[in-house]
Amino acid sequence: MTVFRPCIDLHQGVVKQIVGGTLSDAGAAPTTNYVAAEPAQHFAHRYRSDALRGGHVIKLGPGNDAAAAAALAAWPGGLHVGGGIDAANARHWLDLGAEKIIVTSWLFPDGVFALARLQELERLVGRERVVVDLSCRARPVGPERWFVAMDRWQRITGFAVNAAHLQLVARHASELLVHAADVEGLCRGIDQELVAALGQWSPIPCTYAGGGTAIADLALVERLSQGKVDLTFGSALDLFGGRGVAYQDCVAWNRAHGR
Repeated sequence: MTVFRPCIDLHQGVVKQIVGGTLSDAGAAPTTNYVAAEPAQHFAHRYRSDALRGGHVIKLGPGNDAAAAAALAAWPGGLHVGGGIDAANARHWLDLGAEKIIVTSWLFPDGVFALARLQELERLVGRERVVVDLSCRARPVGPERWFVAMDRWQRITGFAVNAAHLQLVARHASELLVHAADVEGLCRGIDQELVAALGQWSPIPCTYAGGGTAIADLALVERLSQGKVDLTFGSALDLFGGRGVAYQDCVAWNRAHGR
């Protein structure tokens, strides 16, 4: 059954909600929907008190390690962490309290998927501790619709998000995380076609993020994915200054679904 997965997005050490695709290494400030006054651990404590497991802490660029570590310390074993994860530091983040590590860009040296790197990470920490982030952008033409985007969603790889590739990745990971970067932070609706495809293609648990705008989107994702895909709300959530989704409604949904 589809459930709500919480998030803590970190930029420059602060919890923020940012419009996907506006992060850049060129120095321009990203488009920001929300900047929290509270530290990262405040949100981790909140999720812990409401038994919302499996939320993701995402480090968007440098300067976020201390905040991420504080969030993990607030709920040891309850959160996943991503952003700059590789074979050299994966064990460090697990030792700091992450339940699982989330990896993306390191798997794509020069923009090309490196299966050997994923297999190395699996050997180091175990398949059950690995989450692969296949966040993607859509292309309007061509036989394949979505392609993995790396480096804060600025660089589109040639790795298509399709059934064969999800099957390949799933042999070496316990979960998938997929941000629809084209709609992330816009609060204009989810990518329904992508959600339905993930429900058909992913043989392991999968969380979708991007465009969620109302509590009814949980039921929509459950229907489209046949209950195989979970949903994250960001900018629409009242916890992050949004007006479309009440956090307590998400908690109630999960409790009603036995999670």
